[in-house]
Amino acid sequence: MHVNPFQVEPRLDLPPPDGTRVDLPESFGTRFAMFGDAEEEFDWNGPFSRDATGTVTMSALPDANRRFQAAGLEPCWMVDWPIVANTASRSILRELVASDQCTIGTQLHPWVSPPFDEEVNRRNSYTSNLPRVLQREKLRQLTDKIETATGVRPRIYRAGRYGVGIHTATLLAEFGYALDVSVRACFDYRGQGGPDFSDHPLWPWIVAPNLYELPLTTAYTGVLRRWPRFYRILSLRGTFARTGLLARVPLTPEGVPLADALEAIDVLLDEGHRLFSLSFHTPSLVPGHTPYVRNARDLATFWRWWDGVLNRFAARGVTAVGANAIIDAFRVARGDSA
Repeated sequence: MHVNPFQVEPRLDLPPPDGTRVDLPESFGTRFAMFGDAEEEFDWNGPFSRDATGTVTMSALPDANRRFQAAGLEPCWMVDWPIVANTASRSILRELVASDQCTIGTQLHPWVSPPFDEEVNRRNSYTSNLPRVLQREKLRQLTDKIETATGVRPRIYRAGRYGVGIHTATLLAEFGYALDVSVRACFDYRGQGGPDFSDHPLWPWIVAPNLYELPLTTAYTGVLRRWPRFYRILSLRGTFARTGLLARVPLTPEGVPLADALEAIDVLLDEGHRLFSLSFHTPSLVPGHTPYVRNARDLATFWRWWDGVLNRFAARGVTAVGANAIIDAFRVARGDSA
């Protein structure tokens, strides 16, 4: 049994303490998982609004889910309040869950998740900036709503806008969550009032007893990739991009060219990375709802990205794994009880 050096209140917004890394056994292999943000449609360039709660793009989810399943994936859909509050999208999710075609997790967008006791603004779009009692009540109500809507108690969590903070881990543990996938390693959101993940690792770790973190996968590529701190010099990023000296590549089809993603995968595999976490937003399944998929051509590019990435994983012996299997593997690796 490992001794876990937990802080008094474990923090997801800070790099993990020594001794908390989850080292997966060789028998686990090299794997990848997909956590899709199933959420409402809204204006990505406009202000946050409690009135933007449409969920028409969820009609495309069953076909997308079948496509991912045919490729060997077990999608995990991170759903928020508008999705489970809407009759049509709720029915779609419940049918997918009932037929064992996916895993359901929680995604908390505070501006559309009750109770509505805070002002709607950019700072408050990060749940971690809200009072603890309000964070707790939003999480409680959303968790219960998802369980009622789908028949399954969610165990996987993602904070909308990656907004984790001082109280997030403790609240997740209280409500029985086993896996957080909020940390976006290598990104810094302090300029918008959010957390700084610049020094967070790509590998998973144990946050609190029976609560684990799996960061979204990002790679630095280019000849300067072993010195990623250079990327923090904002004035040089354009030069780095033009010259190919240094780039930051998250594994998502949204805004990331396929060639860049394939290079990132190869870099990480060559460095021994064992578990990849990929993501996207479900409104991208229908043209016109995100900046990444504006028309039919963009949608075709979106699916070519997935085909290319899945083919590269297959060629390099990387296989898919579901969220629940990840939790089980983490527990075995750490010697923790269920």
